[in-house]
Formats: sequence, C-alpha cells, structure tokens
Amino acid sequence: MSTNTVVSNYISDFSALRLRDAEEAGGKGANLGELVAAGLPVPPGFVVLREGYLTSMKAGGVDSELAALHREALAQVGDSARLDELCQRMQILVNKAGVTEGVRAQLLDAYRGLGSDCVVAVRSSATGEDGRDASFAGMNQTLTNVTGDEALVDAVRECWASLFSPRVVTYRASRGFAADPAMAVVVQQMIASEQSGVAFTNDPSTGEADHIVIEAALGQGEVVVSGKVQPDTYIVDKQTRTVLDARIGYQAFKIERGPDGSDVVIELDQAQAEARVLDDSTLQRIAELAMATESHYGCPQDLEWAIAAGTTWLVQARPITTLPSKVTVDSETADVLLRGLPAAPGSASGQVRVLHTPQEGPKLRDNEILVAPITNPDWLPAIRRAAALVTETGGMTCHAAIVARELAVPCVVGARGATTTLRDGQTVTVDGTRGNVKPGRVAPKVRVSTVEAGGAAPASETTGTKIYVNLAMPDSAEAVAAQDVDGVGLLRAEFLLTQALSGRHPRDLIAHGEQDGLVGALATSIGRIAAPFGSRPVVYRATDFRSNEFRGLHGGEAYEPVENNPMIGYRGCYRYVKEPDLFALELEALARVRERNPNVHLMIPFVRTRWELEECLSLIDRSPLGAQRGLHRWVMAEVPSVIYWLPEYVGLGIDGVSIGSNDLTQLVLGVDRDSDVCAELFDESDGAVLDAIGRIVATARKLGITSSLCGQAPSTNTSFAEHLVRMGITSVSVNPDAIGATRRSVAAAERRLLLESARGGA
Repeated sequence: MSTNTVVSNYISDFSALRLRDAEEAGGKGANLGELVAAGLPVPPGFVVLREGYLTSMKAGGVDSELAALHREALAQVGDSARLDELCQRMQILVNKAGVTEGVRAQLLDAYRGLGSDCVVAVRSSATGEDGRDASFAGMNQTLTNVTGDEALVDAVRECWASLFSPRVVTYRASRGFAADPAMAVVVQQMIASEQSGVAFTNDPSTGEADHIVIEAALGQGEVVVSGKVQPDTYIVDKQTRTVLDARIGYQAFKIERGPDGSDVVIELDQAQAEARVLDDSTLQRIAELAMATESHYGCPQDLEWAIAAGTTWLVQARPITTLPSKVTVDSETADVLLRGLPAAPGSASGQVRVLHTPQEGPKLRDNEILVAPITNPDWLPAIRRAAALVTETGGMTCHAAIVARELAVPCVVGARGATTTLRDGQTVTVDGTRGNVKPGRVAPKVRVSTVEAGGAAPASETTGTKIYVNLAMPDSAEAVAAQDVDGVGLLRAEFLLTQALSGRHPRDLIAHGEQDGLVGALATSIGRIAAPFGSRPVVYRATDFRSNEFRGLHGGEAYEPVENNPMIGYRGCYRYVKEPDLFALELEALARVRERNPNVHLMIPFVRTRWELEECLSLIDRSPLGAQRGLHRWVMAEVPSVIYWLPEYVGLGIDGVSIGSNDLTQLVLGVDRDSDVCAELFDESDGAVLDAIGRIVATARKLGITSSLCGQAPSTNTSFAEHLVRMGITSVSVNPDAIGATRRSVAAAERRLLLESARGGA
C-alpha cells in the first residue's frame, strides 16, 4: 500500500486536510484530516474535492440548468409532486454529466495508490455536514464494500446525485441554505470490523462531562448507528478510565463483509446475542482515543470506531451538537434496580406501591412511588398523588410520559419487570432524568442559581414566532397563564373528558340519560383553562381516545371494537363522522364555553383524507358551535397524507395546521410511539420526519394559514426548535416547564436569521 500523499486540484489525501478545508473537502473529509493530523489511527483514504464535482458538471454542460432547477426546487418544497419531479430531473442531469475524464483519471490514480482492488467505503461529504450548526448526517449517499475502477466511479457519481434528493433539498430549504450545493466525496479503505460502534466524550443523555459513553456491537457499525440492534452501552470515567457501568444489549445478528465483497447478515445464537462485546482493556483503549480526539478539537466529540485484527480505528468524528444541562446526583449506592427510558425529569424518593389497574388507584397514598404495567388517562387521579411514576412499557411520548411531564412528576417508562422487581413498601429513588430506579433514598444535589436571592429573573425575549403551551388539566392553568406565553397551542381533551366521565363510557352515560351532566362538567373544565388566558388563543383538540382506551372505561366492552392496532384504527376525525351524536356533546360543551371565552378554538385530530374532514366540518357547521362567529378550525397534522391533502383542507375552510410530531414521527418511520422495544428508533429529528414537517410548513405559508408544532422535541432539543424557525413556522407549543427556554432558543434563532439576512444583503 502506498503511503504517498496525494494532492491535486481534484483529489486530496486525508493528511493534507484540516477543518479550514471544509468548504472544499466537506465536513466529513475535513474532520478525517484533523484526526490524521492528531496522529490518531484512521484507515487510509482520500477526498474527491468539491472542485471535482463542479468541473464535471460544467464539462457536462449541466451546471447552469442544475442551478436553475435547484432554485426552483427550494421554492417548491411544499409541493411534493413538483419537488419530486424537479429532484428527479436534477439527478438525471448529474448522471448524464458523470465524472469528467480529468477527474476520473486523478480519482483512479489515487484509488490504485490504496492497493490493488482495495475495498473502500464511498461517502458523501457535503458542505455543512458534521458541523456545529447543521447536520446532513445520513441524508446523502453512502456506499460500502466498493471494489474496482468502474464501481468506484459509479459510486462517486451516486454520491453527487444524492445532493438533489427531495429530503436533502427540503432540509437545505429548512435551514435557509440557498447557495448552489456542491459535494465532496470521501473514499476510505473498508475495515473488516470484528467489533464496532460509537463513543461520546460527554454523556449525551445527561450532559455529564466526566463520562465517556461507548456503544458497541459485533460486526460492522451500521447496526449501531442505524438502531438495528440493541448495542452494549458502557460508561467510562474520563479521569481514571475505570469502567463505571456495563449494560449488555441484545444482538440477534451481525453484518460482515462476504467473500464477494457484499454485506452478509449472520444470525447469532442466544449465547452470542447476549454476550458482552468489549472487555475492560478494549474499552480503555477506545476511551484513550476518544479523549485524544476531544483534546485535539477542544470540544465534546461523537466518534465512530471499528476494531479489526487487534487494531482500533477511528472512521469518523464530529462535534456533539446538542447536550442537555448537566444533572448531578449523589447516591448512597451505585446499584441500579431497574433501567428504562427517562420520560419526565427530576428525582423523587418514597415507598413503592404496585398497582395493576386504575381501579386500584385509591390504594395509593400521597407521595408514594406508583409502579404499574402501563398507564392511560384513567390513571390520572393516582398519578397526581404520586411522588414518581414507573411503568413497565411505553415510550417517551406515551400518556404516562405526557401527564408526568405536565404534573412535574419524575417518570421512568419501559422499565421491564418493574411490577415484579419492586415490592410494596420498598423505599426507592426514581430518577426521571436518567431513566433508572435505585434502592434507598438518594438526595439530589442542590443547584445554586445564577440569580441572587431577590435578584431579577432573566429578561423576557420578544419573538416573532409565537410560543404556546401544551395543557391538559385546569389546576395548572392560572400559574401557566401568568408566564410569558402567547396562548395554549394544544389543550388535550382526553384528561378533561376522563374526569367528566368519572370512569364511565360516554354511551353508558347516554343510556342512563346523564349526557347533560357530561356536557356541563366538560364545559366547566375547559372554561377554567380558557379564562386565565384572557384574549390569548386556546386551541382545544377534540377527543382522540383510541378504541382500547374507550374500551377500558366502565361499560366500554359493550360499545368498543377489539382492534389489533388501535393506534391507527378507530379514532380521531373518522370516529366523529361515524358517531356524530357523541361528537355533538363535545361541540355543545365548546359552544357553552365560547359564550364567555371566545378565545377558545377547535382542532380536529388524526385527519386521514378529504371526505372525512368535509363531513366532520359539516357536523360542526350544523351545531351551535358552528354558528358562532370568530371560531377558528384547525387540523392536527399527524397522518403523512396531510402533505398531499392540505391545500384541499384549506379549501374546506381550515384556518390553521398543528403538527403533532409524536404521531407524525411514528407514521413516517413506522414506529409505535408507545413501544419501549423500539424506542431507540423513535426520532423526531430523523431526516424523513424533518422533510415532512418542512413540506407542511411550506404549504401552510404558501396558502396563508398558520402553522404550529406540538410535541416534545422543541421542549428538549434547541436545535430542533431552530429548524422550525428556519422553516418559517408560525408558532411552537411546548410543555409548561419549557416555555422560557424555548422562547430564548427561538429568539436566538430569529436573531441569527436576521443577521444572516443582513450579511447576505450587504
């Protein structure tokens, strides 16, 4: 293998690159150059510089047409059909131009310098990748196990063409990247990985700066970064390199390179699937490399590594773009009884009370730890009395998590075996920030505020983007309304209805002639929330119980179907159309409220298609509510079909759209939001989800209606909030405890946009 440094106008060896070369080599290529400069072990390779792409497109006579089509595509992100057509045309142009002869000659010369028929990975390295402010990670093309001259040339061309996929164009539009894009390409010798994974030099879940977090699996690292398996997770102390914790995952299969160079999936037996991947000495070696990388860059890093024939290689590095505020806890013992998903932050200690049904709720004493298989809105009275909540199943967006966050009750969900591991009367501490349960009482450290006693709180920020709040219960309305918030973007009906029904199915009430009491109780609760907000809007989302939740109410078995998949079953708008008499009760309650509180508006959830919405709006128009002036009609954008149907919905009289990012994410990615097994796949920042959100917002702007987003992501991820601002969203709606932080994040994003605009016009 040659060790000569290759540098030309189209090709550069890693060793010749630094971060300052990111415009030419892309973020991935520049970072690999930095690793080589730091003396770290990096598989050999080179970068096809941006100039190679530009020259090839110009020589092929397609550069001007590409630029014009790209400008048009940026303006058409809200029209999916038109965007797809434009992207296809651009990719055809790139393939038509191909790799010009001069670039091809230098590419193949550099490739042969790696060795005869070297097996390489060919990865896009677009400008803006792997930086602090933007992440195109996973959006552009990557090809592995590429061998031979022609295969390499084709792979480079495929990477170039991936610049113009619909999701990449949408992401560029959402970030305000209007310049003509260009692509560098990394060509790197493939490592026949025996073990591989990632390493973080700060704990990404807690912000803990003293820990290195390492995830590992057998075979190629694709299974880790893509979430295809549950990897081992190790916590290593930065100072001593001691392994503090080892959580052994479960790996049903691994991917290795086959004899013909293609990926081969190898199934693992039970013993292999449950075996520990890395020993302590290997972990310490990876930790040393991670620390050397952080020291070189001067900031926390996210690394990808691979081990082959006893050598540990670094194949990628990038800064960790988001870290939560550091949470520190003093513990009497390092033991952990249970682990789950951190669903609602905070820590609480108390005695365990294991309950299996909401009917057992009265057994729970105030400030006990509620442990249950899973919770739904029927559990609300018990959750309100609990010091903390632990469930065996559920994801971070399940009902238990939503209610716990609003009530500020620490919560851990998806803690398997909780109802059998924990015993009534046992004293434990639930850490909802880290997602674990420990024995005994653990005292959290008291944080010293940066504001002196009697001093001023942080000044309020003025934003063009409205900051709304998500609410579910009347008790907190006055306190929340007193905060710097522009209204209620999501008033969830389910919790109010649960209280109004007193645990009974609505048809059971109707059968006993008690529907007037239901309407009155519901109207009273809605009014208690609406009144403190004065003229600020309160958007009430109509009831969206699923059939299994209605079936759990008293008498529900007589009225509800048994569905295998109620998450996408009989719910939302379609249910109103099929049961107009029940929907009429809800509309009557809203009409009563609006007589005193005209700031209340209606949002229809889970709308699938045009005809059902048209019939639903007809029901509203024929009701007392529909006759009231000033009522705004919104739809929740949870079903991906809204991307296609939104113009039609607006034509029917819809005034606004609110993106329900939890349901939208599960339907775009095909991941049950309540599943603890698939929780690592649920990612509201996934490129496909961002693409869908961008299209919805762009269409709303084009049609002149308001757009909002209700979900956890803006509450916990400041970069996600900035994505929304750059997309041009009208408002975001977050949990009460995130109002101030979200307003500051949005204000900062708006200032950056103004500054970028001013600089662009200078």
